[in-house]
Amino acid sequence: MKIALLGYGKMGQTIERIALERGHEIVLKKDEFNTFEGLSNADVAIDFSIPAVAVENISSCFYANVPVISGTTGWLDRFDEMVALCEEKGGAFISSSNFSLGVNLFFGLNEYLAKMMSKFDSYKVEMEEIHHTQKLDAPSGTAISLAKGVIENSNYTNWTLEDAKENDIHIEALRIGDVPGTHTVTYNSVVDTIEIKHTAHNRDGFALGAVIAAEWIVGKKGVFTMRDVLELNSN
Repeated sequence: MKIALLGYGKMGQTIERIALERGHEIVLKKDEFNTFEGLSNADVAIDFSIPAVAVENISSCFYANVPVISGTTGWLDRFDEMVALCEEKGGAFISSSNFSLGVNLFFGLNEYLAKMMSKFDSYKVEMEEIHHTQKLDAPSGTAISLAKGVIENSNYTNWTLEDAKENDIHIEALRIGDVPGTHTVTYNSVVDTIEIKHTAHNRDGFALGAVIAAEWIVGKKGVFTMRDVLELNSN
């Protein structure tokens, strides 16, 4: 499989290593110093860039008829626009805040726990996420996905980085050293605490999931999620 890497920072380089280990070929390494030349030769593109260029990267793939996997966060105010363009061009698209297998299982656990806890008003939910100091967006896309998972399965209506009101979920976003990513969901009451936590040990899990998603999407048309890739939708 021929892969175009849109974004060649630490994640892009990790994806390159894992893709080559799995027998794939890299035909484009796009950063701020080069162009999209070679994109049309790719079977699939993987975008781990920055919010400012993500929409240009993704739309360029649709115009080039190249399926695209995007792990860039911080641009999702234009997500519906990209979905519409994908459908208009007959493209294929997966955008995820986190491609890690473990994190996607954690998403499901979070939603299940939220349904259980919604019956017990004595517990208040809050979240904490820790990432490396180079991460540009806060809170992380993964934390936002976790918050949405609670909101969709409870009486909470909003997330905030500020002091939480009655139906708000407070997210504490910390940037420390070279932490790949730690996410904690906590339910506190006056008598006890219930907590679930996912800790990434390195970037390999994120990169492997993105490559697996790229392998899966080739030959397909439409907008998909990691639930489709991992066949979790029936669970």
